[in-house]
Amino acid sequence: MRHMFLATAAAFIAIAPAAPAAAAKVDPAIAKAIADPQRSEANRARDVYRHPAETLAFFDVKPEQTVIEYYPGGGWYTEILAPALRGKGRYVAMPPSSERSLAPVKAMLEKNKDRFGAVELVPFSATEASTFPAGTADRVLTFRNVHNLMMNGDAVAAKAFADFYAALKPGGILGVVDHRLPESKDSALEKKSGYLKKSTIIKLATAAGFKLVGESEINANPKDTHDWPDGVWTLPPTLKLGDVDRTKYQAIGESDRVTLKFAKP
Repeated sequence: MRHMFLATAAAFIAIAPAAPAAAAKVDPAIAKAIADPQRSEANRARDVYRHPAETLAFFDVKPEQTVIEYYPGGGWYTEILAPALRGKGRYVAMPPSSERSLAPVKAMLEKNKDRFGAVELVPFSATEASTFPAGTADRVLTFRNVHNLMMNGDAVAAKAFADFYAALKPGGILGVVDHRLPESKDSALEKKSGYLKKSTIIKLATAAGFKLVGESEINANPKDTHDWPDGVWTLPPTLKLGDVDRTKYQAIGESDRVTLKFAKP
């Protein structure tokens, strides 16, 4: 009986999920940038859903690092990262190289150049080699963008993760936040809903050479049932259905998100 108990216990330990990551200390420069009144009110209103202090602490972002942000979009995280890194580290914006993606990012950086300082712009190309110096970045971060890569095709997503891997120093961290598709859902939804399975992100990262070293529920939202009429864009901040059930979707808040940390060996 004793041997049976020990075998059962060992099996349980083997399959038990990893304990949640302990809360990391927020760097003072990051905290200052988050609290900066120059951040737009619209962006500050999203803090309750996006948890920038906790998320950047989980990814161990420091002001002296070289940090690449893949596809800054409208600059939600740029407003935090660029000022926090200014003077000590380097903030590098990596939008897709298409003019449709590149032009708005250029405009956003130009509009805020006095506050952001010298921001490097290194576009991502799905077909051409990266121009970023290999092995020189401390962090590559991407927020709610991997689903877009997947919607552009598996090869595009694989190329992006390969570029992320090449850019990082050994020991560097890739931080990923994206809209979570439950593992039980049909994988076909990844191509149209904006939601993505954790296993899909892990597969992409490990195929590129990364090792999963941490995950967090910082950005989880149990109110999100992942089955909306227009996918993740049904929820705030997009609210694609306009006034249809607007109060309902605002009460749910932004999407349920997976937060993953990978390391380059």
